[in-house]
Amino acid sequence: MTVQLTIIGLGQIGASVGLALASQKEVLRRVGHDKEPNIAKRARDMGVIDKVEFNLHAAVQGADLVLLTLPTDQIRETLSLIAEDLKEGAVVMDTAPVKEIIVAWATELLPAQRYYIGLTPVLNPAYLHTTDTGLDAARADLFKNGLIAISAAPHTISDAVKLAADLTRLLGSSPLFADPLEMDGLMAATHLLPQLLAAGLLNATISQPGWREGRKVAGRAYAEATGPIAHMTTEGLAAEAVLNRENVLRMLDGTLATLAAIRNDIDSHNQAALEERLERARQGRELWWKQRLVGDWAGPEVTPTEMPTSSSIFGSLIGLRTKTKKQ
Repeated sequence: MTVQLTIIGLGQIGASVGLALASQKEVLRRVGHDKEPNIAKRARDMGVIDKVEFNLHAAVQGADLVLLTLPTDQIRETLSLIAEDLKEGAVVMDTAPVKEIIVAWATELLPAQRYYIGLTPVLNPAYLHTTDTGLDAARADLFKNGLIAISAAPHTISDAVKLAADLTRLLGSSPLFADPLEMDGLMAATHLLPQLLAAGLLNATISQPGWREGRKVAGRAYAEATGPIAHMTTEGLAAEAVLNRENVLRMLDGTLATLAAIRNDIDSHNQAALEERLERARQGRELWWKQRLVGDWAGPEVTPTEMPTSSSIFGSLIGLRTKTKKQ
């Protein structure tokens, strides 16, 4: 018996999931939906999905697993639209960079015996410097050697959590179990803050009288510093910042304090203090980058977990459905 995975949103993340699971056709049927019909058709032609379903409700009917790879500002509406179409035992997952609020939405909107698990993908380090986005940026190994943080709503059954962990391993990543509130703090620092700083830098420079000439000499440093804003939608980033307000404000306040200290060093001609501050940052970045490329955060004392088989993973969905019917 095959199980149905429905991917809603066929951008880089959703399409990469489809490509990574392309070899599982004997046990898995991949259905895809995107608000742009042409993108959905191209995804099918690229082998990302087995079937296009243009109607959102029809796309999730009969699905064992629904994956929402959408901008955050579209998650609540989508959950409300599909809630009554989900069959008993269905598991809904998302990849948005905020989690606590989505846990609350899922708790509010999903009927009984439909389960929510939040996923936060940390991508293959080989793709950290790429700027491509959308369907054309999809790669089968996008998640290889990465992490996927798993955040479950309270009282989520253990079988659904195990499914998320096994799926994570099948995609080539290692699972990291994290509280939704904890993940919101981490993502505010490492995902949202860089994008907001990029926006701040751009708004501080492109509106200056000297930008007419400055744009001609802006080079590698400017391109790298402003790059994070190229990976977002305006509505999505704004929603994420507001929905994760407390953590984002804390990180912005900390950054402003750090910039004020740098400014004070410059203003007081304290070159030694400035050098120390900059060197500490350089060394911190170098250490992080080495660790990120290797991806061995736990160290050599941890025994690797065995890769689950696709039949055991997707078979557990059937078991979950059966267990739900007995309850």
